[in-house]
Formats: sequence, structure tokens, C-alpha cells
Amino acid sequence: MSSRVSEFTRKPANRRTGEPANGVRILGIDPGLEVTGYGVVEQSGGRLRLLEAGIIQSRGGASLEKRLLSIQRGIQRVVCDCHPDVAVLEELYSHYRHPRTAILMGHARGVILSVCSEAKLPTQGYSAKRIRQAVTGNGNASKEQVQQMVQTLLGLRKKSFPLDVSDALALAVGHLYLDGGGTKSLLKGLSPDLADK
Repeated sequence: MSSRVSEFTRKPANRRTGEPANGVRILGIDPGLEVTGYGVVEQSGGRLRLLEAGIIQSRGGASLEKRLLSIQRGIQRVVCDCHPDVAVLEELYSHYRHPRTAILMGHARGVILSVCSEAKLPTQGYSAKRIRQAVTGNGNASKEQVQQMVQTLLGLRKKSFPLDVSDALALAVGHLYLDGGGTKSLLKGLSPDLADK
């Protein structure tokens, strides 16, 4: 059984208290049996800041039970280290073209929700289309368009993340927009230097 967490960016929490100094922290999670993407962002004083992003990867060919255990341990570590205020996951489609995929994703999502429940971490779910609409203004945007907008919003133009990570970050950033009631633009209300990008 092997669990690998790759971090692409890491700016840890206040290690003395484990809590953010101010603002709200959102953990976005893009569940997958082979690769689960995650990203933690903090909004404070009208600014978005990436705290950590990465993947949790299970060993290829491992049993379903071992893959789920890898996901569980990886998410537990992220929750323990980053102390998010809420976790956001993509909702499952009820009309998957491949029902087996939906069932397997349900297992992964269930393990993640269980970890959040045990940590007393509130969760929120959104459809992929709703998050794409919130982040890019287009509910039919491609994954690459979402990735580009997430990088722009977080000031990471030169960084390159796997799509699993940018999807997770889109969930976190999109939640900030949707939870706040939404405005005409996700950029509205953020720092002027970010809105100019």
C-alpha cells in the first residue's frame, strides 16, 4: 500500500497554532481513485492566496480498499496540516455514461466526506458546470481554460499544475464566489492588482 502526496506549492499555516491568522481557508478536492487533486486557498483582506496544492496518488494495480486508504490518509494529512474552514468537492453526476466510473468515484468521494466529518470540517458540493461558470464565466469552459483562469486569479502565471490540481483549486476559488452570493465577475471585489490581470 502506497500513498504519495506531491505538493506543488506550500506556504504552511501558522505552525504555533495551526490556524490561519485571518481570512477563510477553503480546501478544494477533485476526487479520483488513481489521482486525487487538492488545493487550499485563503481569502484575506480581499486577496486570494494559494497555501498548498498537490495530488494524492495511489499505487497502480492496488486493490480498491488500498486505494481508498491512500486517499483517506492523504486527505487526513492535508486537513491536519492546513486547517481549512470548509472542504469543497465536485458533485457526482447521476447520468454518467459509464456507471462503473460513477460508482468508483462515489467510493472515493465517500471516503473524503468521512474524513471531513471526522474532522468536523463542513463540506459543500457543486456541479462541475457551476464551478466552471463561477470561475470562467462559461459553464462549458474546457479544463485548460479553467486552469488558466485559476492560475491568473492566484497569480501563478508561470506555474503549471496537473488538471486534477487546477480542478481542485477551481472548486475552492469558485466556492468563495458562490458562497458570497456571486457578482457579475469573480474578479470583482478582489485586490485591484489582481483584477487588472
